[in-house]
Amino acid sequence: MITYAPLWETMKRLGASTYTLQVKGGISSSTVRRLKAGESVSTNTLDALCRILGCRLEDIAEYVPDET
Repeated sequence: MITYAPLWETMKRLGASTYTLQVKGGISSSTVRRLKAGESVSTNTLDALCRILGCRLEDIAEYVPDET
């Protein structure tokens, strides 16, 4: 499963808000909702988040294996 927990930590560290993502980065409110819900987003969105926040992919998303 992919988790976006690193995104929220990165945003906190940088002092960025969802407003920053939406207004300065052009990320839609529905995409922000999907990120908050841990739902899938496109690689274009991940690329945009890295560009907006000036970070690497691992600062935004992390793969966590399912416990089976």
